[in-house]
Parts: sequence; structure tokens; C-alpha cells
Amino acid sequence: MPEIIFADDQLVVVSKPAGLLSVPGRGPEKQDCLWRRVQEQYPTARIVHRLDQATSGLMVLALNADSHRNLSLQFQNRDTEKRYRARVHGLPIDDQGSVELPLRCDWERRPRQMVDHDKGKPALTLWQCIERDEDENTSLMLLTPITGRSHQLRVHMMALGHPILGDRFYAPAASAHRYPRMMLHAEQLAVNHPVHGDKLYFESPADFA
Repeated sequence: MPEIIFADDQLVVVSKPAGLLSVPGRGPEKQDCLWRRVQEQYPTARIVHRLDQATSGLMVLALNADSHRNLSLQFQNRDTEKRYRARVHGLPIDDQGSVELPLRCDWERRPRQMVDHDKGKPALTLWQCIERDEDENTSLMLLTPITGRSHQLRVHMMALGHPILGDRFYAPAASAHRYPRMMLHAEQLAVNHPVHGDKLYFESPADFA
């Protein structure tokens, strides 16, 4: 069972481990997922948003239809707040910045995504470098996705020249073998409570420095 961060009669917030699907995939070997595990304790749980299988961190699930509708609209209208922690290759020159590159599915290499200035959907990521390790040639970044495109943070960091460590799709091939997991974690999430509207803030520390 994933770690329960918060629960009431409207929603449940959990921390998804890396390597676990958010929802079932195709085939019997891909039926184990966060949603099914949460349903063992909260049978009415409904998925509101997803994290990539390789990404760990905070997810919120609704416990009834009204809350599901409310929370889904919050994500759709960008009324939520999300922040991720990532360790990346290289040493950024600047301390902060943004990446604004349109993304679409790379159909020939699904589920990979790609930058496409003609057919891609707008995507914006804010980033901040908080630590540089010159000996390892890696850096620790805080990433804030303003939009929520598939693989957005992963592709934007690659485009910035600093792919996320352990990313088997977008980092150098040697990286996927060197690191036991992709170093990307959803560490902060804020939503409005679907009934009384108060802002709820949640945090989950990453298991990597």
C-alpha cells in the first residue's frame, strides 16, 4: 500500500513509489498500479491525475463523483500547485530560468514525446538550480510545471541540456544503468478542498538527495 499522506471523506493523497503505474496498462502483467492498491483501502477511489511510472511522489484521488469532478477541473484549469525535485546531468550556468517548448507524442517511438514547434501543444516549465555537484557533474533542481503535458519535465530538461538522471527515454543510455531509478519526485502539491474550498498543501520528501 502506498504511503497515505492525507485522507478524509472526499479525497485521499498518497505518495506513489517509483516504478509503479498510476493506472492499469495493457496486459495482465500491467494490472498492478497505484489506483488498484489505493482501492484496497478506499474502494471508491478515482484517479484525478497521473504520474509517469518512473516518477515518484504525490497524487490525489477523489472518493466520490462530485469530488472527482471538482478536482479534475482544478487540474484542467491549472488551479493546483505542483513542484518536483530532480537530479540532472551537468551544471547549469544560471540559477533559474524557464523552458517554453511545445510538445507532442513521438508516434513512431511511443510513449516518448518530442518538441514540435508546428504541431506541439504549448508547454512551460520553471526551474531553479539549488545545488551543483562538480565532482559528479550533476545538479539538484526544483521544477514547477505550469502546463501538464505528458513527459513535460523530462523532455524540457533534456532540451535544456540537463536530462534527468536515470531517465531511460531521454538521458544518455549509460545513465539508466547507473542509477536504480529516475531521479524525479513530485514533492509538493496544493489543491482546493472540493467541499469547503480551503487550500490544502501536501509535501513528500524525495528518497534521493
